[in-house]
Amino acid sequence: MTEAQVQECQKKRSNADPWVRLAWDTITAYVTDRNIIPVPKDLPEALYKEQAGAFVSIHKLGELRGCIGTIAPVMPSLAEEIIRNAICAATQDPRFHPIAASELQFLDISVDVLGAPEPISSKSELDIKRYGVIVTCGGRRGLLLPDLEGVESVDHQIFIACRKAGIDPSEHYALQRFEVIRHY
Repeated sequence: MTEAQVQECQKKRSNADPWVRLAWDTITAYVTDRNIIPVPKDLPEALYKEQAGAFVSIHKLGELRGCIGTIAPVMPSLAEEIIRNAICAATQDPRFHPIAASELQFLDISVDVLGAPEPISSKSELDIKRYGVIVTCGGRRGLLLPDLEGVESVDHQIFIACRKAGIDPSEHYALQRFEVIRHY
C-alpha cells in the first residue's frame, strides 16, 4: 500500500459521519484491546431511538475484508446494532480471518441501515442500484445489499443471494426487496 492510499483511508475515517465513526471506534477498540465500547453520549438522536437492521462492510485496498449485518433489528437501538455488527464484521465473517490491529490504517468502512423488506412477485420489481434483495426458500435466506461493485444485473444479484443462502437458483424461492441508507 502506498502512503497516498494510507492517507486516503485516514482522510475517509476523519470525515466519516457518526454512523461510520461509531463502527470505526467499535472496531478499533475491539481489535486492539478486546473492549466493547459503551454507546457514546454524543451521537445523533436517531442512533438512540431508531431500531433497524444494519450491515457493517469493511474493505481493505478496495477488497471486501468483512461484512456482517442483520435484516431486522436485534438490539434495542441502532447504535447498539452497529456496535454488535461492527465487531462481528471485523472478527466473525467466516470468509475471512479476524482483522488484526496492524490492518486498521488500511481499512475503509461503510454502514448500511436497512429499510423494511417488502415482498415482491417478480424480479422485474428490482433495481440493483436502488434495492437490495432477500431470497427465501424454506428456512434458508440470503441477502445482497444494493449498489455493489461487480453486480451488473438483477439476475446476478439474485444468483449471489441464492448462493449465500445455499439455494439452487432453479428452486422455487420468494423474493423481497429493501432500500438502504448507506453511510460512509
